[in-house]
Amino acid sequence: MRVWVWGVFLALMAFAQGTDPREEAKRQKELLLQTAGILPTELVVQQGEELFNRKGPSGKTMAECDFGLGKGVLEGAAARLPRYFLDTGRVEDLDGRIVTCLTRVLGYKPQEVKRQEVVALAFYIASKSTGHKIQVRLLFPEERALYALGEKLFYARSGQRDIGCATCHITYVKRRAGVLPYADVLGEDKSWTHWPAYRYSNDQIWTMQDRIRACYGNIGHPQPNFYSTPILALELFLAYNNNGAVVEEWPAFVR
Repeated sequence: MRVWVWGVFLALMAFAQGTDPREEAKRQKELLLQTAGILPTELVVQQGEELFNRKGPSGKTMAECDFGLGKGVLEGAAARLPRYFLDTGRVEDLDGRIVTCLTRVLGYKPQEVKRQEVVALAFYIASKSTGHKIQVRLLFPEERALYALGEKLFYARSGQRDIGCATCHITYVKRRAGVLPYADVLGEDKSWTHWPAYRYSNDQIWTMQDRIRACYGNIGHPQPNFYSTPILALELFLAYNNNGAVVEEWPAFVR
C-alpha cells in the first residue's frame, strides 16, 4: 500500500475519533519509521542537498548564493525569512530567494525553474534552521508595507464563501477539526513552525507558499500565483508574529 493511501486512511480515522492532529502526526511518524525505516522528509532533504551542490549553466552552485547571512551560510538563515534583500531591492521568502539564486547566480532561465526542485531545496535549507529561533525584522519600508498588507489579508473576508484566514483560525477554530488556533497561527504559544513540511495525509511536500495557496482554495478564492505579493505578505505577517519561536523540526511531519 502506498504511503499516501495509508496516510489518508489514518487521517480519516483520526478525524472520526477526534484525535489531536499533532499527537496523531507524532504517532504516524513513528509508525512510518518502524515500517519504512526512513521518513519522506529525510529523502527530500537529501534530494535538496544534491540540488544545492549541482552546478548550473553558469558553472556555479547554490553555495554562491546569499540567503541573508552571507554566501553559502545556511545555519539559521531560513528562520530569518522573509526579509528585504539589497541585491534584488525587494522582500523575499525562502522559495523566492531560491528562485533568485537559480536564475541570477546559477544561470537558469525562469521557465527552467521547476517547482518541485524549489521545494526540495527549501526543505534542505530549512533543515539548517532546526533549533534556531524565528527572527524576522521590519526594518525597511518595504518590509513594513508588506507586513501591513499581510495583516489586512489575514483578517479580510473574501471569495465565494465570504470567509478568510481569521474565520478558520480564530472564529471557528474549536468547531473545525485540525485547524490551528489563534495562538498557533499568530504565535502566542510560539509554535508556528510547521512549514515546510511533509503531509502524510496526501503524501505531498509543501512549503508555506503551498499551504497558503491551499487555504485560499479551501475558502473558494482564486489561488494566488507562486511567489506573488499576497503570499509573501501573509508569510511576513505570520512569521513576524512568531518571533522568538524555536524551530523544533524543519521540515516538519504533519497531517
